[in-house]
Amino acid sequence: MSDQTLAFVFPGQGSQKVGMLAELAEQHAVIKETFSEASDALAYDLWDLIQNGQQEQLNLTETTQPILLTSSVALWRVWQQQGGVQPSVLAGHSLGEFSALVCAGSLSFTDAVTLVRDRGQFMQTAVAVGEGAMAAVLGLDDDVIVDICRQTGAEAVNFNSPGQVVIAGKVAAIDQAIDLLKQAGAKRAMPLPVSAPFHTTLMRPAGEKLAEKVAELTIGAPAIPVVHNVHAQTESDPEKIKTLLVEQIYSPVKWTNCIQTMVAMGISKTLECGPGKVLGGLSRRIDRSLTSLSIEDPAGLEKSLAECQ
Repeated sequence: MSDQTLAFVFPGQGSQKVGMLAELAEQHAVIKETFSEASDALAYDLWDLIQNGQQEQLNLTETTQPILLTSSVALWRVWQQQGGVQPSVLAGHSLGEFSALVCAGSLSFTDAVTLVRDRGQFMQTAVAVGEGAMAAVLGLDDDVIVDICRQTGAEAVNFNSPGQVVIAGKVAAIDQAIDLLKQAGAKRAMPLPVSAPFHTTLMRPAGEKLAEKVAELTIGAPAIPVVHNVHAQTESDPEKIKTLLVEQIYSPVKWTNCIQTMVAMGISKTLECGPGKVLGGLSRRIDRSLTSLSIEDPAGLEKSLAECQ
């Protein structure tokens, strides 16, 4: 059974925290089983890392990406086991797009786990540590931000919601852009604690390496449509999906447009399938008519199952 008004959304980097999913794992064996699958593919204990590791370890891009993908797939499996209705469309923010493709049946889970680990390594090494930076900009029109980025050599890379855009680039460009954005009236323009300028053209070397890995993969047509970050549209052709996954690494995440596309498809509820509630907050800022749900803990799962009949 599917719900034509329900979309699942999958979070990207930033939602990871030590101890996540512990409560649900006590009630649903499939969570640890899913982490065991990932651990076998990666040759280290991923569950032990998120329960007993240090936050700094979780924040390393090459571990963050498998952690979040595995968490999302585990929660998707819990939802399926509990008889949750099938969403009519999926979308993931940045890394979350890989989670969406796994849950749509387009990409195998074990392939995806090793792919996103490699993706993390490629992104981390594309720009030397200390050379790149990212910053969040609040309360300024997209056009103004894009114009200031053009002046400074920075790039607008995450269009998260109206009035919330992330910029990235070389450190000097970001510092200059922050000053100009504040002068232009931004409520806030603040550096983010990340280690590389994700989704910029500086990531093209990472894209080239990722393309070699993606070319080796078997990708099928999604059983559930997935809205992609690069162009905020669905895609059923496996070869085009491969191209989009590579382009995404050095292209802006058009999240606002992704949500607007899903609303135009008839979506009125988004369910965040992963740790945290960041995307739920963004959904409501993009379209106030949307209901946002999450299933990162037992209470959220129970509420979501009841509301999505």
